Amino acid sequence: MIPELCPNPQVPVKPPWIRVNLSHMIEVERRYLMNPKQESILLKDAEFIDAKTNEDIFFDMSDYALARQDNWLRTRNGAFELKRRLHNLGHKLGGTAYDEISDEQKIRDFLKLAGSNSLEADLLEAGYLPFARIIKQRRGYKRGSFHIDLDVCDFGYEIAEIELMVERDEERGPALERINKFATDIGLDQTPVRGKIIEYLYRYSRPHYDTLVEAGVI
Repeated sequence: MIPELCPNPQVPVKPPWIRVNLSHMIEVERRYLMNPKQESILLKDAEFIDAKTNEDIFFDMSDYALARQDNWLRTRNGAFELKRRLHNLGHKLGGTAYDEISDEQKIRDFLKLAGSNSLEADLLEAGYLPFARIIKQRRGYKRGSFHIDLDVCDFGYEIAEIELMVERDEERGPALERINKFATDIGLDQTPVRGKIIEYLYRYSRPHYDTLVEAGVI
């Protein structure tokens, strides 16, 4: 069992969703401020895909070894995922790229995690502990080749993400350029915004956040 942490108490845990994870793909995304004007611009001619609730619980060592390299281990609705950083350390260019790994053996290989118990049990035994829990309401849309997610988090943070999925590392740069051009062409406000977990740490765990600033992640 996952040990108790400090969740946002006013939001109940939702039942899990069945999720198809494209762990063999590379996710290239950029985040944008979400407000009624931005939402209207983003969703013009967009096709609604789905709406769902996600519960993310994030794990790391006590020295934040993963987060200091901008790698993120979490459970999403009970299933482990690892977001492995592919972009240069730091978010100053506005875009990020991660290899999303959902295969438990590949997660073990990346973490160099031994053990013959469940992944959760071996993680806890190795010292990986939960440090944040975020529940978000997500609406997904398709606009041309772009995937758009609009997220409303249980701690009052709202954000939009424009994503492209690519198969090869050399496609990352052109994909980010396409996202930037698309956002410029439709007139989005491109003021930099923090990602959901970074914003959570900024609000509720400043020592953790400051550690990431010192490490060059932020």
